Formats: sequence, structure tokens, C-alpha cells
Amino acid sequence: ILGCVAKGSLGPVLKVFNCTEQKIFALKVLPKGEVLRRNTLRQCKEEVSIQRQVKHPFIQCLGESWQGQRHLFIMCNYCVYGDLYSLWMSAKCIDEDTIRLFATELVSVLVYLHDLGIMHRDVKMENILLDERGHLKLSDFGLSKHLPFGERAYTICGTLQYMAPEVLSGGPYSHSADWFSLGVLLFAVATGEFPVAPATDHMNMLERVNDATYDVPVTVSRGLSHLLNELLCRIPRQRLRFLHQFKTHIFFRGMTFDPKLLQKSPVDLVLQMRKSEVTIQSDFGGFEDFDWELTQPFQLPCPA
Repeated sequence: ILGCVAKGSLGPVLKVFNCTEQKIFALKVLPKGEVLRRNTLRQCKEEVSIQRQVKHPFIQCLGESWQGQRHLFIMCNYCVYGDLYSLWMSAKCIDEDTIRLFATELVSVLVYLHDLGIMHRDVKMENILLDERGHLKLSDFGLSKHLPFGERAYTICGTLQYMAPEVLSGGPYSHSADWFSLGVLLFAVATGEFPVAPATDHMNMLERVNDATYDVPVTVSRGLSHLLNELLCRIPRQRLRFLHQFKTHIFFRGMTFDPKLLQKSPVDLVLQMRKSEVTIQSDFGGFEDFDWELTQPFQLPCPA
């Protein structure tokens, strides 16, 4: 175990070294007691099921998953450049060419998921990782749901500042809620600010979202401004949500939506920023007993 790189809602995400493969992985540790207390066992199983089903260049790959006496473990590829939120906090305002590339990659992966009948339900900067070439990897499918077309969801879940109004109101909602979340994300990376100030609960947040005007600063290009307005539309069926709508949109003029072609060149902004990794110096109280549960798939690295 090399360190703790994030704190999830149920448990830590660890940076671990696989001596057999000589490779670093991210390991999500879920205490069984907490899973049962929150009644999220079914959701944990759904998370693993979905990530085993999907295979896309812009989705974080799932490795092994197993259970110990007290914990569930979910292993994923480790992304060396952290997440989009960290990049945004460092750069604050990201140039439009990079935004266009990131938006294209996210459209590609969301269309892919929705075609499989999968809603992510927590699209946000913290859940978008950056790989060794600076490209995006959508992660954390803990709130994702299989939702066949024509069906609706009603659970209020996600991150308040990214939630669509129909989610905040308790539904019904469908895949188009992910597109609203994408609009919030792109607004923030383009302007340096979220379109709506945060609230403490979903009802207050709903009021703010309904009262918001979503005024895009004049410094944002016409194409990007149109895209933001069309994603942040309060009426779900009027939002952009089909691939052909994005392919013909002025903001994506000249862009390919082929993932292999998008990955050909590294993302200069990411590689130019100083490689940084926030290691949380957290109290590992309560986790002293799980090292033995890692001895089969992992061994602790020997000091050089």
C-alpha cells in the first residue's frame, strides 16, 4: 500500500503496488459494515456489474474485485495525473481548444453508456481522471444505474451542484440528466465558476437552479455559449443528447468523435502542468486489520 489518494463516501481509495505485474493500481476499499448500514450492497454489485460490462477508451478500466472478512475491494487502473478538478483548480480557466477536446471525449463516452442503457448519475470533475497522456477517464460508477430506454428513475442522488432539476425534484428522470451535469461541468471549466452557487440540501438547490439565468460571459465563444445553453436547458427532452446533434454543432466543427483518433496526440495543457498528486495524510484507524486481506493479490513493496 503506497498511500491514500482519495476519500470516497464509503471508504478510502488507495494507491497500491502489484509486485507480480510491477504496476500501480487504485484500490477502492468498502467496509462491509458501512455498506450494510447504508443499505448499498445492491448498488455496490451494480457498480461492479456495470464496469465489467463497459469497455471504452475514456472509461477507467476495472480490474479484480474481491472480498475479505471485513471489506469489499474494487481495483481499477491508476491515473497518474489525478482528476479534472485538480487541473481546474490549478489552471482555473482552461483554454477553449482543450475544453473542446475534453467535451468531445465526454460526449463520446456518455453516448456509449446511454446506448447501453446506463446512466452514470454522478458526472463531475472529481470523477473524471487524467491518464498518462492527459486524456479523460470517466470513473466512479457507484451511483450508476441500468435504465432501459423508456423507463424512468426517481432516486435523488449525485452531487448537488451538478444535479439536473428533474433529479433534484425527485423525478421522474432519465439519461438526459447526465447531459445537464455535463453542461454544469463545461460551464465551470470554461468560466472558472459554477453556474449556480452551492446549497445545503436538494430543495434549496432546486430553487437556485430554477431561478438561475445561466448567463454565459461574453469572453466565451458563440459556439461554446450555444452548447452550454443547450445542455443546461431545464426541459430534459430539449437538451442535446444524441451523437448526431453534437457532430453537427458549431462548437465541434472539425472534431472527430472517434476515440482512437482523439487519443493520437497528448493533451498539452495537462502535460505542461506540474505533475501533482494529493496524498491524503489520513487517519487509517479502523483499517489496520485489512492488510492481510490484500496478501493474495498484492504484496507490500520492499524499500529500495
